[in-house]
Amino acid sequence: MAMRRVTVPLVAGLVMVVVLSLLAEHCWADGGGLAERVIWAVNAGGEAHTDMHGIHFKKDPLEGKLGKASDYGVRLPILRSSPEDQILYQTERYNEDTFGYEVPIREEGDYILVLKYAEVYFAQSQQKVFDVRLNDHVVVKDLDIFERVGHSTAHDEIVPFSIRRGKLSVQGEVSTFNGKLTVEFVKGYYDNPKVCALYVMKGTLDDVPKLQPHPGLEKREELEEEEEEESEAGEEGGKKSTSTAPKYRVQSGPRTPNPYAADNSSLMFPILVAFGVFIPTLFCLCRL
Repeated sequence: MAMRRVTVPLVAGLVMVVVLSLLAEHCWADGGGLAERVIWAVNAGGEAHTDMHGIHFKKDPLEGKLGKASDYGVRLPILRSSPEDQILYQTERYNEDTFGYEVPIREEGDYILVLKYAEVYFAQSQQKVFDVRLNDHVVVKDLDIFERVGHSTAHDEIVPFSIRRGKLSVQGEVSTFNGKLTVEFVKGYYDNPKVCALYVMKGTLDDVPKLQPHPGLEKREELEEEEEEESEAGEEGGKKSTSTAPKYRVQSGPRTPNPYAADNSSLMFPILVAFGVFIPTLFCLCRL
């Protein structure tokens, strides 16, 4: 009896511990603790803001120092973003030349750089195209926001990197790290580079909050993935590529006519030979 009285509270306590641990894991998966892992966050061109995940974005430190702030996008609703966080995509900082931010990092580990964008001005692609550098490593090449997602639609560029033993590793490249991460937006041929908001956090790709789904974009991404798979299969299959490649082929013009289709020289040759034989024979007969 005494053993039973001791066992019941013990089992109840173990069950409670298991339940609490499961709840903690669930909260962590839903973004709990995310804010604590963010080491630096800025709302470019805008005021301080705390988003739905608890991430506190500071007011832009470049205000009055470099580039120009714009709130042109506040008049537009931003697709794929929650209403309370649309301000992170509605304001921006741009510059007529390359510009950037410095992020101090004191601890080694795995990190994620998240860059937030929305095209709120141009209504077609090839109007604003630029690169993004991370300590002189080009991590985003030829970024065309409109081409990626269209107009007034949230888009996040996510760049994982790691710092270990004084070295920065990103996208297969390694360089010496001196304690400062420099994020630069590089002037290109089309308009000026910009950024709406950005943050750096400790963690992996799975820890980054995802944007709301966009049916049109998902369908487009699926088509692009299918085309990539088909091209890869074609390269590996050799002859199979000839059967899949013409699926979306556009002909450049009418077929070239066969130059030998109207050639009657093969018929004329026997006639010429006959004439060559007949004329001398006729001449000889006339002399007789």
